[in-house]
Amino acid sequence: MAGYAALSAAAAADAAAGRGTGHARARMRLATRLATAGIGDERVIGAVTQVPRHLFVDEALATHAYDDAALPIGHGQTISQPYTVARMTEALLAPGCCSTVLEIGTGSGYQTAVLAALVRRVYSIERVAALWQRADARLKALRCRNVRLRYGDGSLGWREYAPFDGILITAAAHGVPRQLAAQLAPGGRMVLPLNGMDGQLLVRLTRTKLGFRHEVLEPVTFVPLLGGVA
Repeated sequence: MAGYAALSAAAAADAAAGRGTGHARARMRLATRLATAGIGDERVIGAVTQVPRHLFVDEALATHAYDDAALPIGHGQTISQPYTVARMTEALLAPGCCSTVLEIGTGSGYQTAVLAALVRRVYSIERVAALWQRADARLKALRCRNVRLRYGDGSLGWREYAPFDGILITAAAHGVPRQLAAQLAPGGRMVLPLNGMDGQLLVRLTRTKLGFRHEVLEPVTFVPLLGGVA
């Protein structure tokens, strides 16, 4: 996919600057951890470990970029742990690969870049202006040309480009957002965390001829899904 050329170029630039060896080893360890944790799609593992995650976090946290842990990115938001990114991506794309994906909550842009390496087109919406600006700069620097970003209220979706084969929501909702579900193509899938009485659960929603099929995947922890902009 289009994203890989740019990501490989970024890795080459790291190596030329003398930063590549440590990051390469850390990525190999991360790939092993993801496989051990149950991620079975080698395409997803490849994308998660190819994306230069250290470029999506503050420089002070770069040494922890390939730890399997969430890290703060400011404004009360986090960059999800690589396992969570891989799990959500795998759940969204299997079986078969989506062509167009809408992401709600660009955040740092890391999940966006992973998706860009695997699908034809990614549309992503971020409600926090500062995060949107940083993510836009990072993704442009990585030459992820199959990504279109928007600053706005993600809970409304992006009707201009609907319907989408896949929708991935990176914040926890109290119920399935109806406006987003309506923008799923027939057979399309939505992966999102939902708040429940006993905590948050990762859920996959598939649009069928008879309605929507729900699958509970596993417990997760995400920031809340908010409307409006900031």
